[in-house]
Amino acid sequence: METSIIKIGNSKGLRLSKTILEKYNIKDKVELILEKGRIILKPIASPRKNWEKEFMKMSENGDDKLLMNDVFDDENLEEWI
Repeated sequence: METSIIKIGNSKGLRLSKTILEKYNIKDKVELILEKGRIILKPIASPRKNWEKEFMKMSENGDDKLLMNDVFDDENLEEWI
């Protein structure tokens, strides 16, 4: 696909169509990768997106229990006082 470089203030940039933005789920930022004579734009995913909703599901299903005790039976807590 060919696209034009456009002037943006004192800089220049690329204009991406709405179709491309939606298809590749590009929001506000992209990762710019320079590789062997190529420039690659990679969408930045939000790693914690929808965590709150997923935590709610876990709670409803009873899957939000600790996998191990947070205090061990033989732990000496006096050392920390």
